Amino acid sequence: MWFQIILIVAMAAIAAYLLRATPTPKHLAIRRLLVLLALVAAVVVVIWPGVLTWLARGVGIGRGADLLFYAAIVAFLFYVVVDYKRSLQAARATTRLARELTLAEARLQDALAAQRENRSVES
Repeated sequence: MWFQIILIVAMAAIAAYLLRATPTPKHLAIRRLLVLLALVAAVVVVIWPGVLTWLARGVGIGRGADLLFYAAIVAFLFYVVVDYKRSLQAARATTRLARELTLAEARLQDALAAQRENRSVES
Protein backbone atom coordinates (compact mmCIF):
# COMPACT_ATOMS: atom_id res chain seq x y z
CA MET A 1 0.00 0.00 0.00
CA TRP A 2 2.67 2.52 0.89
CA PHE A 3 4.44 1.89 -2.42
CA GLN A 4 1.35 3.27 -4.14
CA ILE A 5 1.88 6.46 -2.17
CA ILE A 6 5.51 6.54 -3.36
CA LEU A 7 4.34 6.12 -6.96
CA ILE A 8 1.79 8.91 -6.58
CA VAL A 9 4.43 11.19 -5.05
CA ALA A 10 6.77 10.36 -7.95
CA MET A 11 4.06 11.23 -10.48
CA ALA A 12 3.35 14.50 -8.63
CA ALA A 13 7.07 15.33 -8.66
CA ILE A 14 7.19 14.72 -12.42
CA ALA A 15 4.16 16.98 -12.88
CA ALA A 16 5.79 19.69 -10.75
CA TYR A 17 8.96 19.42 -12.82
CA LEU A 18 6.87 19.85 -15.96
CA LEU A 19 5.41 23.09 -14.60
CA ARG A 20 8.73 24.53 -13.42
CA ALA A 21 10.66 27.16 -15.32
CA THR A 22 13.62 26.34 -17.52
CA PRO A 23 16.12 23.90 -16.05
CA THR A 24 19.17 25.17 -14.26
CA PRO A 25 22.59 23.53 -13.89
CA LYS A 26 21.32 22.16 -10.56
CA HIS A 27 18.54 20.29 -12.41
CA LEU A 28 21.07 18.87 -14.83
CA ALA A 29 23.23 17.64 -11.95
CA ILE A 30 20.22 15.99 -10.31
CA ARG A 31 19.26 14.28 -13.58
CA ARG A 32 22.81 13.00 -14.02
CA LEU A 33 22.83 11.71 -10.46
CA LEU A 34 19.52 9.91 -11.02
CA VAL A 35 20.85 8.30 -14.19
CA LEU A 36 23.98 7.18 -12.34
CA LEU A 37 21.88 5.70 -9.53
CA ALA A 38 19.68 3.89 -12.07
CA LEU A 39 22.74 2.43 -13.76
CA VAL A 40 24.18 1.22 -10.45
CA ALA A 41 20.80 -0.28 -9.54
CA ALA A 42 20.64 -2.03 -12.92
CA VAL A 43 24.08 -3.56 -12.42
CA VAL A 44 23.12 -4.75 -8.92
CA VAL A 45 19.89 -6.31 -10.21
CA VAL A 46 21.71 -8.06 -13.06
CA ILE A 47 24.32 -9.50 -10.70
CA TRP A 48 21.86 -10.38 -7.90
CA PRO A 49 18.33 -10.76 -9.41
CA GLY A 50 16.90 -11.82 -6.05
CA VAL A 51 17.47 -8.30 -4.73
CA LEU A 52 14.63 -7.00 -6.90
CA THR A 53 12.18 -9.56 -5.52
CA TRP A 54 13.38 -8.84 -1.98
CA LEU A 55 12.84 -5.08 -2.53
CA ALA A 56 9.43 -5.70 -4.10
CA ARG A 57 8.26 -7.75 -1.15
CA GLY A 58 9.71 -5.14 1.20
CA VAL A 59 7.50 -2.43 -0.30
CA GLY A 60 4.40 -4.60 -0.55
CA ILE A 61 4.60 -5.76 -4.17
CA GLY A 62 4.51 -9.47 -4.86
CA ARG A 63 7.08 -9.81 -7.63
CA GLY A 64 10.28 -8.07 -8.62
CA ALA A 65 9.06 -7.88 -12.21
CA ASP A 66 6.10 -5.76 -11.08
CA LEU A 67 8.42 -3.41 -9.18
CA LEU A 68 10.63 -3.12 -12.26
CA PHE A 69 7.57 -2.37 -14.38
CA TYR A 70 6.39 0.40 -12.03
CA ALA A 71 9.87 1.91 -11.94
CA ALA A 72 10.03 1.77 -15.74
CA ILE A 73 6.72 3.65 -15.98
CA VAL A 74 7.99 6.41 -13.69
CA ALA A 75 11.30 6.61 -15.58
CA PHE A 76 9.50 6.75 -18.93
CA LEU A 77 7.21 9.56 -17.78
CA PHE A 78 10.19 11.47 -16.45
CA TYR A 79 11.95 11.03 -19.80
CA VAL A 80 8.87 12.24 -21.70
CA VAL A 81 8.64 15.37 -19.54
CA VAL A 82 12.36 16.15 -19.90
CA ASP A 83 12.22 15.59 -23.65
CA TYR A 84 9.13 17.79 -23.96
CA LYS A 85 10.79 20.62 -22.08
CA ARG A 86 13.93 20.26 -24.19
CA SER A 87 11.80 20.37 -27.34
CA LEU A 88 10.10 23.56 -26.17
CA GLN A 89 13.49 25.18 -25.50
CA ALA A 90 14.72 24.20 -28.97
CA ALA A 91 11.57 25.60 -30.59
CA ARG A 92 11.97 28.88 -28.71
CA ALA A 93 15.63 29.12 -29.70
CA THR A 94 14.77 28.42 -33.35
CA THR A 95 12.07 31.08 -33.30
CA ARG A 96 14.45 33.60 -31.73
CA LEU A 97 17.16 32.84 -34.29
CA ALA A 98 14.70 33.10 -37.17
CA ARG A 99 13.55 36.52 -35.94
CA GLU A 100 17.14 37.72 -35.54
CA LEU A 101 18.03 36.47 -39.02
CA THR A 102 15.00 38.17 -40.54
CA LEU A 103 15.85 41.46 -38.83
CA ALA A 104 19.50 41.22 -39.91
CA GLU A 105 18.46 40.58 -43.52
CA ALA A 106 16.08 43.54 -43.39
CA ARG A 107 18.84 45.81 -42.03
CA LEU A 108 21.20 44.58 -44.74
CA GLN A 109 18.62 45.23 -47.44
CA ASP A 110 18.00 48.72 -46.05
CA ALA A 111 21.73 49.44 -45.99
CA LEU A 112 22.16 48.21 -49.59
CA ALA A 113 19.20 50.26 -50.73
CA ALA A 114 20.62 53.35 -49.01
CA GLN A 115 24.00 52.78 -50.72
CA ARG A 116 22.35 52.46 -54.14
CA GLU A 117 20.37 55.60 -53.48
CA ASN A 118 23.49 57.53 -52.46
CA ARG A 119 25.33 56.37 -55.60
CA SER A 120 22.49 57.38 -57.86
CA VAL A 121 22.24 60.83 -56.21
CA GLU A 122 26.02 61.34 -56.56
CA SER A 123 26.00 60.41 -60.23
